[in-house]
Amino acid sequence: MATDTRSLPAWEKSDLPAPPPFSLRNAILVIGPGAILLGTSIGSGEWLIGPALTAKYGAALLWVATVSIMLQVIMNMEFARYTLYTGEPVFTGFLRTSPGRRFWGIVYCILAFLQVGWPGWALSAATAIAAAFLGRLPNDADRGLVVFWGYVTFFLAIAIVAFGAKIEQTMEIAEWFMVAMILIFLIFVGVFFVTLDTWGRVFTGFVTFGALPEGADWLLLGGFAAYAGAGGVINAAISNWFRDKGFGMGGAVGFIPALVGGRQIHLTHTGKVFPVTPENKRRWDEWWKYAGADQYWVWVIGCFLGMGLPALITVQFIPPGTDITGFRVAAYQAEYLSQRLGPIMWFLTLLTGFWILFSTQLGITDAFVRLVTDIIWTSSAHAREASGGDVRKVYYGAMLVFIIWGCIAINLTQPLILILLGANMAGFNFIVLGLHTLYVNRKFLPAELRPALWREIVMALASLFFLFFVTVTVLDQVGKNPSIAGVSTGAVLAVWWVLAGLSAAVVGLLNRAADGEDTPSWMLAALLFWPVALWMFFNRRGAAQAAPGEVRPAT
Repeated sequence: MATDTRSLPAWEKSDLPAPPPFSLRNAILVIGPGAILLGTSIGSGEWLIGPALTAKYGAALLWVATVSIMLQVIMNMEFARYTLYTGEPVFTGFLRTSPGRRFWGIVYCILAFLQVGWPGWALSAATAIAAAFLGRLPNDADRGLVVFWGYVTFFLAIAIVAFGAKIEQTMEIAEWFMVAMILIFLIFVGVFFVTLDTWGRVFTGFVTFGALPEGADWLLLGGFAAYAGAGGVINAAISNWFRDKGFGMGGAVGFIPALVGGRQIHLTHTGKVFPVTPENKRRWDEWWKYAGADQYWVWVIGCFLGMGLPALITVQFIPPGTDITGFRVAAYQAEYLSQRLGPIMWFLTLLTGFWILFSTQLGITDAFVRLVTDIIWTSSAHAREASGGDVRKVYYGAMLVFIIWGCIAINLTQPLILILLGANMAGFNFIVLGLHTLYVNRKFLPAELRPALWREIVMALASLFFLFFVTVTVLDQVGKNPSIAGVSTGAVLAVWWVLAGLSAAVVGLLNRAADGEDTPSWMLAALLFWPVALWMFFNRRGAAQAAPGEVRPAT
């Protein structure tokens, strides 16, 4: 196992905490991160993008969700693998690779912001509230009312994460409740009001692979592929929730407490690892079973129910070809269900739509701020000193920035546009996260705990799957917008990626010729942002040649 952690201090060592003996009863008590992720997952992909896709193309494209969910659950388990061994979120593992914590910290904060910094879920949930008050579908003239309720929903999500003994526990309780309410309503409608023919068409759509329509809306389809499960950095945030729930070595490093009602807790900025003794390996196997139960029993099953049940409603009740957009985006299902099944379905469906989208905004709020907090807490001694060792101050400082930007962004455009921007960015993030996690787990974990070869192959395939949708979507958008301010967008993108590829090749060859340390992460850094990666690489090499006998400082 590689022990070089150039960018951060070495891990402390202790034995792996013992889990309770694996049983169904204990699994129900132990699992929880999957419920938080599920509450985040059953949201824009299932209630907005999925219905928009099935209304336009029917159930034939649901196979994309099947592939995406099954690839994502393997990615989730690999994010969790690093956390179970180190007690650190997987993002901290990324910080331990070259070019170092400053580069990767900034990169992942930017990637997360571009994906989830848009409060489209709160604004979409607000369209359901506005429809309930108006008694009809909102339109462009009702923008002010929708935006007002968007603010209310956004701040309600902020308030919930401020209460409880620890934030993960508060989130888990809230998400369990909302997921239960959502699924009960959707199952009720699906069982009693959807025909067997529609059930068959939807089921066939999930398992009939490969069909793609001509002239597809690739922005919509690319967003659907990424948000069919959770999406990008939100999937990786499962490692933060596993840490806070106390899975594996997460039980030895502390958790993030709440601002209100939470006492100050010592959260170490460096993880802890364990020696692979027979007893620790036995405990590891038990923890891995609990992680699998959390993801396969809760998250995967919930994702298929969350995607399939709204698809049943769309195919059964919404006329084919309906364009689900604008400030009525979360209320279409209520409109058509109430026309067929009576006025009571208007309010019940609006309430369900609100719960679905609000639970997503709740999870997004915590996941983004938690990610930024962990990166700052891990990489900045100054932040730890300035906060007096109280991680709550960093967490709620990051939340304040998120609130300020959210108040601005909520006014920018329609809800679905905000969500599609983030969804397609999530697809790009999956590519980066898959490759980086594959490298981190091979670099830092002992051979006995590394993923099996088939899992590594699936991680690579996942990156390729999302690369396909991102590439086609970008090319489609370039075709629709061939120039911006008189400059060819295609030419700019082509030059940028050619330089990125050349930079990655140069950095890879030179690094292997030098010491070979972290060559894959150097190449990934160059592909993502080659100007900075090149500058850091040659600056680092110049310093090493100037003082070959000195120990290189942490970055």
